[in-house]
Amino acid sequence: MGGHATEEEAVDVKWSGDWVAERLGVELVGDGELRELLGLALRRNPKRAHLLVSNVLGKHVPQRPSLVYGAGFELGERVRDLLGEAEARRAVVLGYAETATGLGHAVADGLGVATYLHSTRRPVAGVAPAGGFEEAHSHATSHLLLPEDPDLLTGAATADSPSTPLVLVDDEFSTGNTVLNTIRDLHARYPRERYVVVTLVDMRSEADQGRLAEFAEEIGARVDLVARARGTVRLPEGVLEKGRALVAAHEEAPGTVAAHEETPSGGAAAPRGARPAPVRVELGWPDGLPDGGRHGFTPVHRAALEAALPDMAARIADALGDARRVLVLGFEELMYAPLRLGTALEEATTADVRYSTTTRSPVLAVDDPGYAIRTRLIFPAHDDPADGPGDRYAYNVAGAGFDAVVAVVDSAADTAALHAPDGLLARLAAHTDQVLLAVVPSYTPPPALPSTLERQEASMLPEPLRGPAFSSYAADDVGWLLQDLSDTVLEAPTEEREEAIQSGGAHYAESLPVEYQPTPQYQELFKAALDSSAARIARAVGTVTETVLAERGPRPVLVSLARAGTPVGVLMRRWAQHRHGLDLPHYAVSIVRGRGIDANALRWLAAHHDPADVVFVDGWTGKGAITRELAAALEEFDGFNPEIAVLADPGGCVGTYGTREDFLIPSACLNSTVSGLISRTVLRSDLVGPDDFHGAKFYRELADSDVSAFFLDTVAARFDEVADAVDSDAKEMLAADRAPTWEGWAAVERISEEYGIHDVNLVKPGVGETTRVLLRRVPWKILAKRGAGSDLDHVRLLAEQRGVPVEEVGELPYTCVGLIHPKFTRGATGADGKAVTGQ
Repeated sequence: MGGHATEEEAVDVKWSGDWVAERLGVELVGDGELRELLGLALRRNPKRAHLLVSNVLGKHVPQRPSLVYGAGFELGERVRDLLGEAEARRAVVLGYAETATGLGHAVADGLGVATYLHSTRRPVAGVAPAGGFEEAHSHATSHLLLPEDPDLLTGAATADSPSTPLVLVDDEFSTGNTVLNTIRDLHARYPRERYVVVTLVDMRSEADQGRLAEFAEEIGARVDLVARARGTVRLPEGVLEKGRALVAAHEEAPGTVAAHEETPSGGAAAPRGARPAPVRVELGWPDGLPDGGRHGFTPVHRAALEAALPDMAARIADALGDARRVLVLGFEELMYAPLRLGTALEEATTADVRYSTTTRSPVLAVDDPGYAIRTRLIFPAHDDPADGPGDRYAYNVAGAGFDAVVAVVDSAADTAALHAPDGLLARLAAHTDQVLLAVVPSYTPPPALPSTLERQEASMLPEPLRGPAFSSYAADDVGWLLQDLSDTVLEAPTEEREEAIQSGGAHYAESLPVEYQPTPQYQELFKAALDSSAARIARAVGTVTETVLAERGPRPVLVSLARAGTPVGVLMRRWAQHRHGLDLPHYAVSIVRGRGIDANALRWLAAHHDPADVVFVDGWTGKGAITRELAAALEEFDGFNPEIAVLADPGGCVGTYGTREDFLIPSACLNSTVSGLISRTVLRSDLVGPDDFHGAKFYRELADSDVSAFFLDTVAARFDEVADAVDSDAKEMLAADRAPTWEGWAAVERISEEYGIHDVNLVKPGVGETTRVLLRRVPWKILAKRGAGSDLDHVRLLAEQRGVPVEEVGELPYTCVGLIHPKFTRGATGADGKAVTGQ
C-alpha cells in the first residue's frame, strides 16, 4: 500500500536531526532508513528533552496521506502473516492516544478483519472505562479505554472460543514502559494467551532489550514485536539539563525561534491582508458511523467508510477549486478520519495533498533545515478538554506554501474557541489563501441498559429454546423465543383449515397445516434448484448482511420472523462470522397477520439488548403485509426500528434487501424440513397465555427428511466465490435510493379486482408466497409471468400434483402469483371446484 520515504520524495542532503545532534551530542544509530523515518527536535517536557519526529506518522510533519496510511497498513499485513488468518480474524487492535490513533487504525486495516480501539484522554459521559494506564514519557499521561462493546477486550479462551490476540500499536517503542503498563492492567482484568506489539521504530536501549521477554514469561503469555525499523538513541550524560537550557535560551533569544511561530493563546493572529472566512464543507458522513476508534471501529464500520469516502472527497475537491498544494489537517486524537479523507482526496484531485494533525505537545520550533520542527502555530484548546484550557499546536504548517488547508475536527471540537480571533481557523487563515472546515460527527455510544423493572419482568420469561432440544439447528445458530407445543395436536386438513379461515370461524395461526411430505421427484427438484441458485442466494445474503452491518452496526442483533426468516437469519449470521469474525446474536420470534408481533418476545429482547440494535429479518416480501404489520405492532414499543431486512424484495416493500429480483429461494420449496424442523407459529388463547411466548412444534419425527443443514452449508460454501460481487453490490446499495416503492401492493390490488377476488389477502405474489399457497392453502390458479424459466419448475410440479391451472400473463411485476380459492367451500380447489386429492 505505502512505501518508504525515499520512494516518494527526494531526501534533503541535511538530516532533520543534525541541529539537535550537534548541540546535545545525541546520536541516532540503527537501520539504514532510520534517518529517513525520523528527525529530532527539543521539547518542553520535564521527563525527556528530545523528541523523535516521525516523517511517516502524519503528526508533526506534513506528509502524503497515502504514504502515512501505507506505513501502517504494511505493518498490519505483517501482523496478519505472523498470526495467520484464524487468529487475525479474532484479533483486537489497540492504538495509543494521541499520536498513534491513526497508525493503529491503519494497522487494523492491514489485518483486514480486526476490530480497532484506541485509548483516549477525553472522558465520555455514560461510557464506563474498561481500563486505563499511564504513559511514562508523554506530555499528557492518563489513558482511558472506552469500548462500546463491554466484551471487546475479553480475551481468554473458553470451551467454545479460542483466546483473542491483542495487538498494541504505538509510533515508537523506546523504554517499553507504556506497553508494559497497558498489558499489566489489561492482563489483570482480561488475561489472554498472546500479545503483539507493533511500532514504526523500535528504539529500545540495550538495557531495555530483554524486559519484554522477561515480562512475557512473568505473566505466562506470548509477546511478539513487529517494527518497521530498529535502532537506538545514544544520550550523553546530562542531556536532560542541557536540553532544558537550550530550549530556554532559544525561546528567550530574539530572532532564533522560527519566523512563523505565533504568540500563545490570547494574542491575535498576525494580520496578513484580507482573508476570506473559512468555508464549511458538508461531508455527508454516514449516520451512525463512528468518527474513529475511541469506542471501537469494526470491519463493518470499515466497509461503510470505504463506501462513503469517494463522495466525501469529491465534496472537498469541489470546494477546493484550483488549489494546487493542499494540507488536510487533523485534530489531536482525530487522526484516522482526516487521513482517509486525505487518501481519497489524493485520488480525486491532481493537487499535491499533504496530511498532518494538531497536537497538545509543546515542541520548540527552530527555522533550520537540520531541525524537524521549523514552524509552529499556537492556539487555545477548542474541545473543552477534561484537564482544562491550554495551548495547542500545529507544526510545519506556516511557511510550507499551502494555498489551501482543510481543517478536519469532530463536532465536539466545533466550538466558539475554534472560530475565535485567536483560534485555529484564524491562525491558519494568516498563512494560506483558503481554509475549509470539515466536521465529523462525534460518536457517542447509546445507552443500552434496561431499567430494573424491565429486567425483573424479563427474568420471569423463559430463556430462548435452542437446538438440539428444539430444532435441528445448532444451539448458536438461533435462539427461539417461542414455547414448545410439540406434544399438542394442532394439525388439520388443508380444506378444513381454509374453510374455517375464510368463513371467519378461525384464524390461520390457531392451527397448523399437515406437513407436506415431498415426493422423490420434488426432493430432486429442490436439490437441483439449490444447486443452480446457491451462488445467487449467497450473493444476496452477503449484500443484505453488509448493508445491515454498514447501516445498523457495530453489532446488530438479528431477529428473524419465524419461520421463513430464520434460515436467512442463520445465513446472515454465518456471513458476518465468515467475513468479519463477528458473532452476532440471532433470535426467532413470531408475528401473526392481524394480531401483531409477540409482545413478550419484544420485552425479552429489550431487557437483554438495546432495542436500537435489533434488526428484523425475513426471507422475502410479497405484497408487504407483514412489513406493515410489524410497523403497526412496534408503535407500542420504544426503541425498535420497524425496518425489515430481507433476502429478496420483489414487491419494493422495504429498503434493506439483498436483491429485488423475484427468484426461487429453495427454502421456500419446503416447510419444516428446511427450517430446522420447526412448524409455523401458533397463537391460540387456550395455549398461549398473557405471559407466554407464541408457540410452535418441533417435528423430530421428520429428521430423516431434514435438509436444513444441507441448505445452509450449500449456500455458505459459495460465500468466498461471491465475495467480490458482494463488495460491489453493497457499495452500490449504500449509495442508491432504496426507498420502498410498494409496486407489489399496487399490482396485488389490481389483480384482486381483475380476477373478481376482492380480497388482497387471497392474492399471494412472488415465488415464495406462491409456493406457500400450493403447500398450505387451497389454491385456485397460478399466474406465471410469460417466459419465466426454471425458477418455476417446482411451482409447475406442485400445481400439477394439486390439479391447479397455471395461467401465463404478460404484465406482472413478479415471476408468479398464487391465488387462493375465493369463497371456498370444502372440496373446492381449482377453477372447476373439484375436490382436491390429499398430497
